[in-house]
Amino acid sequence: MNTVKVNKLAALVIGIATMLVLTHCVGAPKDPQMASLCQQRLDNAFRELEQAKANGFSGSVNWSKAATLLSAAKVQQQFDKYPNCIDKVKRARYYIKESQKP
Repeated sequence: MNTVKVNKLAALVIGIATMLVLTHCVGAPKDPQMASLCQQRLDNAFRELEQAKANGFSGSVNWSKAATLLSAAKVQQQFDKYPNCIDKVKRARYYIKESQKP
């Protein structure tokens, strides 16, 4: 296949995937209680992560795992996947606590 055909195929696949994602997002009902719980837990976990960073634990592997999980939780929140968001925050908070152990 030449490059032009590959680029057109890639653009078509990306376009279809984007439309599917947008269609899902528009039609997905929001759960205000779960949305609020996700946001509250994210806020608390980000504060804990910043506190751990201020205490000098930002270089630890556990701190990095927590930061990655919180970033992923934020993405889940943006796609209204609140149970996934809450689960990732819970796991992130575990790693934050582990990062602070001597």
